[in-house]
Amino acid sequence: MATTPSPIDAWNGHSGRSWVDLQPMLDGMFLPLTEVLIREVRTRSPHQLLDIGCGTGGTTLAAARALGNGAECMGLDISRPMTDAAIERARSEGSTARFVCDNAQTYVFAPESIDMFISRFGVMFFEQPVVAFANLRRAARNDASLCFIAWRSAEENPYMTTAERVAAAVIDLPARQPGPGQFGFADWEHTSSMLRDGGWLHVDIQPLDVTCAFPESALVSYFTRLGPVGVALQQADEATLASVAAAIRPAFDPYVHGDEVRYNAACWIIRARAS
Repeated sequence: MATTPSPIDAWNGHSGRSWVDLQPMLDGMFLPLTEVLIREVRTRSPHQLLDIGCGTGGTTLAAARALGNGAECMGLDISRPMTDAAIERARSEGSTARFVCDNAQTYVFAPESIDMFISRFGVMFFEQPVVAFANLRRAARNDASLCFIAWRSAEENPYMTTAERVAAAVIDLPARQPGPGQFGFADWEHTSSMLRDGGWLHVDIQPLDVTCAFPESALVSYFTRLGPVGVALQQADEATLASVAAAIRPAFDPYVHGDEVRYNAACWIIRARAS
């Protein structure tokens, strides 16, 4: 059985490079979720904002555009390829957003310096979530707020596991491990407990369901580059890629509508306050 690389290794290797290569498609696909976060940002109007697990910078840049020059927006991510891409995007856009490649769990923030924390699928990979949330709490001003989006369970997101369910019959896949990972915050009671243990108050967790879409022409690249299947195929030759893609592609037919792929993203929107 293939093994799953550590999050840091994965995001600085194949997974990070794949997200950079597919950035336009992924930003478009997750746009409805980004818009949810930006509505929260506009409501709070923070002066110092941190985007946790910012990836290639889409949410950070959107927050900077929404807030204008009166706010400082920083994106933090463990992936060097992704933060490098985010820095280049900010430069091209003329954005004041800045990006740092580091781990939010251990990064030394200025105490009581940040008044809003956001994240789109960036917090589920903390190796020690309580330690990470405690570190963020120390960086929070007394009136700071936290708002992030995380996946609910795999069972509620069948689209997200379609490729690996089919591919498991034809290739050796890394097993999903319990704990940190894509569905690591599926249990809302456990997630609430982790936040409270990390020093956050007024935790509010609500279901969030949105329709995500992207061009059908990108579908094969999507499922052969990302997730457990992407990890398993990163060293595959062209013949293997073609045969695996041919085996998997029909399983996505229920999600294909003309020239578009559409699916429901079953998530949590999670809010908390510093005091």
